[in-house]
Amino acid sequence: MDLRVKLSSSSSILLDQSRYVCLLILLMLNISNAQNATTDPSEVAALNSLFEQWGTQAVGLWNLSGEPCSGSAINGTDFEAPLNNPAIICDCRYNNGTTCHITQLGVYALNKRGVIPEELVALKYLTLLKIDQNYFTGPLPAFIGNLTALTLLSIAHNAFYGNIPPELGNLKELTLLSIGVNNFSGTLPPELGNLVNLEEIYINSCGLGGAIPSTFAKLLRMRIMSASDAPFTGKIPDFIGNWTELTDLRFQGNSFEGPIPSTFSNLIRLESLRISDLANVSSSLNFIRNMKNLTHLTLRNARINGTIPSDIGTYQELNILFLGNNSLSGTLPNQKSDTLQTVDLSYNYLAGSFPEWVSTSINLNLVANSFIFDSSNISVLPGLDCLQRNFPCNRNKPLYANFAIKCGGREMRTADGTVFEAENTTLGSASFNVTSTQKWAVSNVGLYADRQNPEYIQNTLAQVTSTNIPELYQESRISPGSLRYYGLGLQNGPYNMSLFFAETAFDDRSSQTWQSLGRRVFDIYIQGRLELKDFDISEEAGGVRRAITKTFNATVSENYIEIHLFWAGKGTCCTPVQGYYGPIISAVSVVPDFIPNVTGIPPGGPKEKSRTGLIVVFVGIESRPNTFTYAQLRTATEDFSPAKRLGEGGYGPVYKGTLSDGREVAVKQLSVASNHGTTQFITEIAIISAVQHRNLVKLYGCCIEGSRRLLVYEYLENKSLDKALFGAGKDVLHLDWPTRFNVCMGTARGLAYLHEESRPRIVHRDVKASNILLDAELCPKISDFGLAKLYDDKQTHISTRVAGTLYFFVAERDMKVMLQLTEI
Repeated sequence: MDLRVKLSSSSSILLDQSRYVCLLILLMLNISNAQNATTDPSEVAALNSLFEQWGTQAVGLWNLSGEPCSGSAINGTDFEAPLNNPAIICDCRYNNGTTCHITQLGVYALNKRGVIPEELVALKYLTLLKIDQNYFTGPLPAFIGNLTALTLLSIAHNAFYGNIPPELGNLKELTLLSIGVNNFSGTLPPELGNLVNLEEIYINSCGLGGAIPSTFAKLLRMRIMSASDAPFTGKIPDFIGNWTELTDLRFQGNSFEGPIPSTFSNLIRLESLRISDLANVSSSLNFIRNMKNLTHLTLRNARINGTIPSDIGTYQELNILFLGNNSLSGTLPNQKSDTLQTVDLSYNYLAGSFPEWVSTSINLNLVANSFIFDSSNISVLPGLDCLQRNFPCNRNKPLYANFAIKCGGREMRTADGTVFEAENTTLGSASFNVTSTQKWAVSNVGLYADRQNPEYIQNTLAQVTSTNIPELYQESRISPGSLRYYGLGLQNGPYNMSLFFAETAFDDRSSQTWQSLGRRVFDIYIQGRLELKDFDISEEAGGVRRAITKTFNATVSENYIEIHLFWAGKGTCCTPVQGYYGPIISAVSVVPDFIPNVTGIPPGGPKEKSRTGLIVVFVGIESRPNTFTYAQLRTATEDFSPAKRLGEGGYGPVYKGTLSDGREVAVKQLSVASNHGTTQFITEIAIISAVQHRNLVKLYGCCIEGSRRLLVYEYLENKSLDKALFGAGKDVLHLDWPTRFNVCMGTARGLAYLHEESRPRIVHRDVKASNILLDAELCPKISDFGLAKLYDDKQTHISTRVAGTLYFFVAERDMKVMLQLTEI
């Protein structure tokens, strides 16, 4: 028996080897024949014309010696090889092997421009046409319908527009049609129902809308239908339940009405089902009872009610389950399969206790349900008890009246004194995090479709414009679905919210590249109320890498606030990489629009004296300020050249300088001697550096060498207010009344910050037009405010020993100076 097995095996091997040799001989003969064949002259002319109009040319792998059907076009080279682009494939078996016809043409991701010219119809033997990821424009021409040999037509990620020609229905050999990410209009022509061999159709982000034609009922071979981000209307067709070969269906970001057809229970081969954002009629999960091959089930915001099937644990292939934003009730199923590792059931009405499978070992989001918490489960998912539907933590005993978050990044302090707390914990496809102080929390849901190693933080080295704090946008939190920030334990009352955005991933639309076709579209909810629908950052900001801040007002009545950024399935899916979409945000700032009576100090934190009606702002102090050498500053100011002199005050001359990194600065030489030692001087510089506000001149650092004391400030283009008002020549600025009023208000805000909010509190006592500087946007910034800390009473007219009535008197006097300004 063993011998016979071996002999049989040897015979099989010999047979396989002989077949391989025969195939190799046949291939060599075909190549030899092909090398003697020539390309149809009409096709050569058409190809040359196409490439000339599209601004491209054949690569060296084919078109050898001017013969297109040569080299990689006939020798079996991978059609999609990176170096083989543009590419053709030829069939040289015509006319007894003397004639070659072009059967495949690919111009892929080359950012070529132009239209589809009529010369294309000369390539009548084409079975494959792939021109994705370019910037082709114009309408899709009707003569495409003459290429009846086509089995694959892919024109996605371009800028085609107009209606889809009904002549496409003539391409009855098509098995794949991809027209997504274009600017078409109108509806799907009923003639496409004639494409009875169609197995895959990609019509996502194509611009088409209306009802799906009833003629599509004939497409019984359909395996994949991707139709997200397109305004299709009406009900999801029942006939889709007859597409029993279907494995992947995506309906997200449409305008469909429920319910999900009960006929879907016939789709037993379905592996991935994604339906979201349905209107009107609800559905239960009964239709999935036969879908045992499911690997990915997303029914988000789809009006799903009832309970989770108790046998969900028998779906052995299921690894992703997103059922958030629905009306599911009852308890969690007792069992789940080991393959199910990503589960979102947030924002439902689930209750009861946790089964054993609930743990931090899987991606699990159960936020905003009604689970019961006690000593047995409160530590299973830390912080979840704070994020149930009634948000119970610090309810009716508020601790806070403001919060600011650096989304996706480390802690950051900005010039206006705002401390954006770090929000850089690892968030995944179904996750949440509550801060240790229970001051705020974040919840994230979503998985980027078809993307390898998805990131939930966007990093950029690009310089974001239209902002004074570009560093705020270097990191951003990004989500493929639903991103929520919560303020917890807030004092009730009206609040102002600022959300900071910048689009940092797409090309600018003026560049006319396929990457510039990307659209990020999401909705913004505040306290559950839709504030902005279909928000597009780059469109609102006027371009990419431009900062934009959206402000909202809301009332806190139950001690919490919710900011929700929601991807409703709209926007492009795959620009600049596969699986790239959803909301992105750089920072959040929430402040009261009333006078709070809470300090904002976390429980157990340091105590701070404060008066009622005063928001206490803490600013951390770095261990050492930025220091410059005297040589650096001498070089920056061209050896303190008189030509660089900006002016001189009571503390010494000021020079304009340019640092080695290109920053323009103002360098002040302190002429008044200080009794401070070096350590004390540096300490006070550190304190003043930390006192930052939009209306205070920013101190970059200092220089201490021997008896030399120099301060380095930001340089402000429009110099001082006194020169703007009373100077001569180009220094004079014609300030209209609104600008003067803004200067007054900005200066008043800076003084209020110094007097009431900074640590330490500082009284300027020398407010005058020469100490108010103007930036490029005529925003006022108070200068010399820190020198009160740097010098003793005996050495300067500035006093730091102010208390009681004198404090209020000085503040009142400074405000009177500002009022006088309005009369100038």
